[in-house]
Amino acid sequence: MKRKLLIADDHSVVRVGTQAILKRHIPELYIDFAENYHELKEKLHQDTFDLLILDIEMEGSTYKNMIKEIKQIRHDIKIMVFTSYNEHIGLEYIQEGANGYLNKLSNDEMLINAVQSICEKGHYYPDALLKASFEPIKKDPEKILSERELQVFNMLVESTGNLEIANALDVKAGTVATYKKRIYNKLGVNNLIDLFKVYKKIN
Repeated sequence: MKRKLLIADDHSVVRVGTQAILKRHIPELYIDFAENYHELKEKLHQDTFDLLILDIEMEGSTYKNMIKEIKQIRHDIKIMVFTSYNEHIGLEYIQEGANGYLNKLSNDEMLINAVQSICEKGHYYPDALLKASFEPIKKDPEKILSERELQVFNMLVESTGNLEIANALDVKAGTVATYKKRIYNKLGVNNLIDLFKVYKKIN
């Protein structure tokens, strides 16, 4: 049976590279692409797919909310989160309803196994993910935030406004808003009060 797969990622090298690996080992796959979240939703409204390989940081991302939003459009679609974030972040998406997780640093064999497992069994949980499920989640900003995200984090907890941060880092205010959304997502917080609580725990 021919499977239909949708790769949603804003980096062409990821889309093309992932397609090349999968087609080489699973030639019967039909593969389509979406470069941002808006295009992804359009594709789902227009066609049906067996599996969605989802980058959680593409343009327009609503992060964990995407899982429920996607399932509302196509309730039976299987979703594999494909990201450079660690397994603890992957677990959060599994809890929202994703069917699998794979780190982008994984080798070709793991990618093929992940796709085959989800298509045949309905899920894929790598050993690292299962191990992480038994470990306490440590929201240490220095370990899970990028260098620039950490800069923004430190400014936010000092009550620095978005415009001030933008001027200090010489970036657009919209870019700061994007960093802020990523920080909230990675640390599992919803507002500045919760963000400050995280800061207090590590200081």
